[in-house]
Amino acid sequence: MYTKDGTSYFVVDSHVALWDGSPQNQANRYGKGFIECFYDYHRNLSPKEWLWPLDKFEKYSEADLIHDLFETGHVDRAIFQPAYLSDFYTTGFHQRERALALTREHADKLVLNDAWDPRDREAGLDRLEELAAVDGGLKGVKLYTAEWRGDSKGYKLTDEWSYRYLAKCEELGIRNIHIHKGPTVYPLNRDAFDVADVDDVASAFPNLNFVVEHVGLPRLEDFCWIATQEPNVYGGLAVAIPLMHTRPRYFAQIIGELLYWLDEDRILFGSDYAIWHPKWLVEQFVDFQIPEDMRSEYGELTTTVKRKILGLNAARLYDLQVPAELSLPAAEVVA
Repeated sequence: MYTKDGTSYFVVDSHVALWDGSPQNQANRYGKGFIECFYDYHRNLSPKEWLWPLDKFEKYSEADLIHDLFETGHVDRAIFQPAYLSDFYTTGFHQRERALALTREHADKLVLNDAWDPRDREAGLDRLEELAAVDGGLKGVKLYTAEWRGDSKGYKLTDEWSYRYLAKCEELGIRNIHIHKGPTVYPLNRDAFDVADVDDVASAFPNLNFVVEHVGLPRLEDFCWIATQEPNVYGGLAVAIPLMHTRPRYFAQIIGELLYWLDEDRILFGSDYAIWHPKWLVEQFVDFQIPEDMRSEYGELTTTVKRKILGLNAARLYDLQVPAELSLPAAEVVA
């Protein structure tokens, strides 16, 4: 919980990871390039006092994660969003067994999502059923449409097998479909992260929530035009929100466009830990305001809007219990 000027915020970090990008786990030069590209984002968009050395960034500990999120980072609940990248990392980039053990140890704080890839076909559907039976089931999955798999360099949500997996999610009660649709990461292909395929599946599966991580950057306009007509499409702020530090006017434009097209109830905070530390992101976002000369078009960021974005919206999607004193008045809650 974070408190500033008498207002307390229930913080749900909807995009965290426990990864191993160390040289010992890199299967090839692509694994090396991928984690170094992540590190460039960390180095270029973080305040200097929050920079990590590369060796810690490549592989940090469970204790680091707990400390950074819950002891110093103002986070009340956090959601793991995995990316396996099995062609690049020997044991996978996402460390599922470590994350599962940590989630069980801190069940009051952590939610563990998993992933699927339609190129796994029937075997992957069977695995999804097995995952849904673990520890009371899955509430969400994270999809990486640009992930390489042998000769294939990505897939679309509109592929036949993707439809079968989405139907299986609906059958199993996995409601929250998080999709990386943002800046490319070396060596993945930029076009494989295009947002266009979200439009079709959001219409086809109205009972699922499609959380477009990184709000489609650099395709913000395309994303907004899709999301405004698809009420089950949400925007995840990971990657966008650290621009408060380096490009505050650009971030003001991003958040202003999102509020105009999506409304305040469909935007989720995410730190993308460990690329960025949630402490400075939460504190800067609470203090952030759209510049005065832009407010005639975008309005202001009210305390209510900030409380929703920082945690209450994600809590609603994941059925997380919010303490009564941190909830909004009934008149401001989405039905």
